Amino acid sequence: MKFSDYKYERLNIDEIKKKLEVATSNVKNAKSANDAIKEVLNVNEIKKDTDTMASLCYVRYTINVFDEFYEAEQEFIDETSPVVEEYFNNFNKALVASPFINELENRFGKKFFEEIRLDLKTFSPDIIPLLQEENKLSSAYSKLIASAKINFDGKELNIRQVSAYFNKKDREIRREAEEAIGSFLEENEDKFDDIYDRLVKVRCEMARILGFDSYVELGYARLGRMDYDSKMVEGYRDEIYSSLVPLVSKMYEAQRERLGLDTLMSYDLAYEFASGNPTPQGDTKELVEKANKMYHEMSKETGEFFDFMVERELMDLESKKGKDSGGYCTYFPNYDSPFIFSNFNGTSDDIDVLTHEAGHAFQAYCSKDVELLENMSPTLEACEIHSMSMEFFAWPWMNLFFPGQVEKRLYSHLSGTITFLPYGALVDHFQHEIYLNPLLSKDERKALWRKLEKKYCPWKVYGNKEYDKGTRWFLQGHIFESPFYYIDYTLAQVCAQQFFIKNLENHEKAWQDYYALCKAGGSDTFLNLLKVAHLKNPFEKGTIEFVTEKLNKYLETIDKEKLK
Repeated sequence: MKFSDYKYERLNIDEIKKKLEVATSNVKNAKSANDAIKEVLNVNEIKKDTDTMASLCYVRYTINVFDEFYEAEQEFIDETSPVVEEYFNNFNKALVASPFINELENRFGKKFFEEIRLDLKTFSPDIIPLLQEENKLSSAYSKLIASAKINFDGKELNIRQVSAYFNKKDREIRREAEEAIGSFLEENEDKFDDIYDRLVKVRCEMARILGFDSYVELGYARLGRMDYDSKMVEGYRDEIYSSLVPLVSKMYEAQRERLGLDTLMSYDLAYEFASGNPTPQGDTKELVEKANKMYHEMSKETGEFFDFMVERELMDLESKKGKDSGGYCTYFPNYDSPFIFSNFNGTSDDIDVLTHEAGHAFQAYCSKDVELLENMSPTLEACEIHSMSMEFFAWPWMNLFFPGQVEKRLYSHLSGTITFLPYGALVDHFQHEIYLNPLLSKDERKALWRKLEKKYCPWKVYGNKEYDKGTRWFLQGHIFESPFYYIDYTLAQVCAQQFFIKNLENHEKAWQDYYALCKAGGSDTFLNLLKVAHLKNPFEKGTIEFVTEKLNKYLETIDKEKLK
């Protein structure tokens, strides 16, 4: 079967309710552990159905947000998914209260039940209208971003397509590209402000109803964080600030010198080399063919995985009118199929997608035989280790994509994993301040962003008045759609950087640890999964310093003559 053959059917909510009520009753009246186990497996099948249909709808909607059928279906899912959550919640309450809980934990693992107990704290029927409103507002944000029709370079382009011009050698074109995106933000500023203002109010009201002191605590619980808290994240951000901001400032100063500029402006940051940025060679079809060769040579498992993705047409890669921005990987449980969504724009980001999102998809493929859906996929910070590490394991094949530009590509990729970390800390710090101070006005939020941006990213000098007043965060979808998720990218990046170091020292051992991590899926918590892969804990003092020192030493070995 190909993706186009995967059948979408609107979920019958009444039928789901009846099935879950029967399962809940059966657990409450179970005469043995086996009776309860049977119901867990039955409910797992229902969950597979609901997740499959939700993912199919979301993919087809984001491929074309103006498709009236899938727009209506997405609205239906936004409206009904909190109701369905209540039915699953009732089953979970019965499950953790079962007298056979010890036998159930032995069968399915303690982490599965700890996750359920945490989930139960995040839901009440009283917040269903708020969850529905949150879903609608998140969809409204996606549609607003996708609606961008920017007249630039004689074409009508979306944000992603205009962003490709930041890689142009002509500095004036780069400046104009930033102005064009800034103008879109300015024209829609009230809409972005209104959507976010309403999201903050909705989320804080949920936290109040559920008895949390702030949405920060609820946000962490919704992300399934069981072995670290906001205090640990704050200390981690502080270490990024003290260890990395001075180093990244030096890296951007070296870039300024390479480019021969008096001042490195924000629109110059993506343009790294005076001779031009490394650009992948080939159209989408050719890049996929090169990725196919890479994955077949990388390992038997990755070769089989990529064949599966290509044969079933489980990738939608090119940017087009009406398509949502960004990239993601999702999963259709009923078809044992990952799916990769992206917006190719002719830059090195395209190769990042073929490696990063493929890392997510590879993990899902490796874990597809895990019995319970919840044990298949780990929490988000662990998920990002699979994707970011795959980017590094792909290094030996960069000559396929960047012939004659390999040194620039490797330097750009590795240095980018370092320069990203302060920005990731900025996004996280901003969100913590917002939800601890939810009454900030729209202008105060923008001022807060700019203040924190100057702390974590002092190299960002704007010529664009719109960005300078603090609206750049409108483009960071995670702030709207996935509160507190963004720091997960940085935690995973520090882990992926360790895989890079391990791979230099012993490729076979590094790959063995990575494959073990992928197969482990979501069988344990983030910090325990690090032990499976023999990785240092990013929260432990000294980890960032250790990793950064190793990476910086490697960067110094790259021939600077080839970076001009």
